[in-house]
Amino acid sequence: MSVNEQMIQDIVQEVMAKMQIASDVSGTHGVFADMNEAIEAAKKSQKIVARMSLDHREKVISNIRKKIKENAEILARMGVQETGMGNVGHKILKHILVAEKTPGTEDITTTAWSGDRGLTLIEMGPFGVIGAITPCTNPSETVLCNTIGMFAAGNTVVFNPHPAAIKTSIYAINLLNEASLEAGGPDNIACTVEHPTLETSNIMMKHKAIQLIAATGGPGVVTAVLSSGRRGIGAGAGNPPAVVDETADIRKAAEDIVNGCTFDNNLPCIAEKEIVAVDSVVDELMHYMISEQGCYLASKEEQDALVSVVLKDGKLNRKCVGRDAKTLLGMIGVTVPDNIRCITFEGPKEHPLITTELMMPILGVVRAKDFDDAVEQAVWLEHGNRHSAHIHSKNIDNITKYAKAIDTAILVKNGPSYAALGFGGEGFCTFTIASRTGEGLTSASTFTKKRRCVMTDSLCIR
Repeated sequence: MSVNEQMIQDIVQEVMAKMQIASDVSGTHGVFADMNEAIEAAKKSQKIVARMSLDHREKVISNIRKKIKENAEILARMGVQETGMGNVGHKILKHILVAEKTPGTEDITTTAWSGDRGLTLIEMGPFGVIGAITPCTNPSETVLCNTIGMFAAGNTVVFNPHPAAIKTSIYAINLLNEASLEAGGPDNIACTVEHPTLETSNIMMKHKAIQLIAATGGPGVVTAVLSSGRRGIGAGAGNPPAVVDETADIRKAAEDIVNGCTFDNNLPCIAEKEIVAVDSVVDELMHYMISEQGCYLASKEEQDALVSVVLKDGKLNRKCVGRDAKTLLGMIGVTVPDNIRCITFEGPKEHPLITTELMMPILGVVRAKDFDDAVEQAVWLEHGNRHSAHIHSKNIDNITKYAKAIDTAILVKNGPSYAALGFGGEGFCTFTIASRTGEGLTSASTFTKKRRCVMTDSLCIR
């Protein structure tokens, strides 16, 4: 470990130790003992934010971006240490991505119609105080990304983070408020509670000041939000299949799929969770995965052992989520070298390690008799989540057929899944992908109301 790495680790240890003490946490910007207090503080700050010019909001956002970059390694190490999930190096990259590619005020635009009968404008206005529920898989990334977009639109936000990642989430919320204060903005642009629970979540969802709720998490969380009586943006589960046809660059497909699957130990909801390949390329694909991409071919006995561990009593074992391949294999008594980064095998689509979204680097391969069969099996495996899917093909007709059949918010063609978030691909970054409620990849404009302003018979000077 280098001197700099040791220094960062010492900072993380110090921060985590301080957060064991409630009085230290309550002194942090934006953190309250009571959810109602947090909402009232955010409400007070939102009145200031709504009056801020877009230039001033962008000044705050620029400072947020700067502080994210400065704290990227600390946040990454905190997230891994607190949750036990993910990869520090990959989490650093995710924070840099948030800082550089999350849209700010440039996403807030005006539509205008001018004609003989006057001038009409469509403006994007804020909701006010937004309630947000965030996961433990991307705790600080989601908090930071959401706040940039929500604040750019003129809102403030109250978070109910996953309890398993509260320290990391609080650190991120404190960073956001410090950035605002340093740039002449108000405190409490992002707020939370010291101890988030189901009760604090319910208070938030029912509070009269909260008119919009953005939830990033599992299907249960999204269902609760959609039943709240408020407008909900639900970013729920996926089970993204990667289809490979006979026209693909098989060697590159193996590399892209494994890189995407293993990024942050498969925690991103967009990551490849299983492969469906046409019969003629399966053997070649698996050859490259095993010989060149660090995949371990699990035997039938090892597959059964993995099922009993990662799907303990038929339910996803949270202690396995976000763990690396070597750790998972160690749990069933298999020792492998450090270069092993993914576990693979061939099986039917109904195999529990294939049909279940695991969020760990286990990548089952399903053999299809032809492309139409591959599409049919991939659609079944995606389970109607309409979240993300991937395809490796040079046949435009096949890509088009698959895109229409899978009907997901994201479709990555001939690249790793993370290209969808602007990492090695074009486009902006987000960590809230609302497939279930239809918003898709959220950004600042998502968190606005459209307002029509009409001036009749005036202000047209043509």
